[in-house]
Amino acid sequence: MNDNAPVRAVLADDERLMRDQLRARLAEVWPELEIVAEARNGLEAVELVDQHRPDIVFLDIRMPGLTGVDAARQIAQLPPRDDGDDDEPLPEIVFITAYDQYAVEAFEQGVADYVLKPAERERLQLTVERLRKRLAARRGEGDEAPAATNMQQLLHKLAAQLNPSAAPRYLEWIQAGVGSAIQMIPVQEVLFFVSDEKYTRVQTAQVEALIRKPIKELVDELDPRQFWQIHRSTLVNVNAISGVTRDFRGRQIVNVRGHPQKLEVSRSYNGLFKGM
Repeated sequence: MNDNAPVRAVLADDERLMRDQLRARLAEVWPELEIVAEARNGLEAVELVDQHRPDIVFLDIRMPGLTGVDAARQIAQLPPRDDGDDDEPLPEIVFITAYDQYAVEAFEQGVADYVLKPAERERLQLTVERLRKRLAARRGEGDEAPAATNMQQLLHKLAAQLNPSAAPRYLEWIQAGVGSAIQMIPVQEVLFFVSDEKYTRVQTAQVEALIRKPIKELVDELDPRQFWQIHRSTLVNVNAISGVTRDFRGRQIVNVRGHPQKLEVSRSYNGLFKGM
């Protein structure tokens, strides 16, 4: 992020008056912030973030069609704009909500901020200060950024709160191709998943298999407490991590217990291993 580049944001809320009010308040407390686009629903929000690649996204937590939580999950899985540039940072997420229970959950986790409707100047000022610190941390190595997997866990929790009747059932088995055969692999035995453009490799201590399900779908189907996303194309079983080192470029490298492959951590996920 260029130190002199303007901070850019996308604002998403299905109520026009709420968008107008938040935009006016932001102009008061952060006049240099550039609102590059406004969305009326979650689907528009994802499309506009993909188009503009802002630094910050303000998302109403309840929107028709695609909730703010669902939109945040899709935004977190957007491919980098430049092919191969996985260091393109994910935007900061700020939830707009009228419900304190969601706000407190997000705020206490420290991985996302919130604005209560209607936006009050004092609370918004605190949000702005926190966002400035997060964005400033990106200009360094990025290790100060909040752990992306904590965000993943938070989004799972918020989704469950929004729809309590739809409690998540995480995958327990993977049906995968091993040579010419189909094999049922217990998820707990998987060391890591690595995707390319067409397939996802499923690696256990004994078996290497292929499935067509991409990482962005697996992220929602696997228990985020057990599988951490460390790269847009990589999920690793936390229990299989034997250590984290740095290579000659300063990149974090995950060592996997029971397997020789080294897994690279992209900058967006550096915060998972603070202090390494």
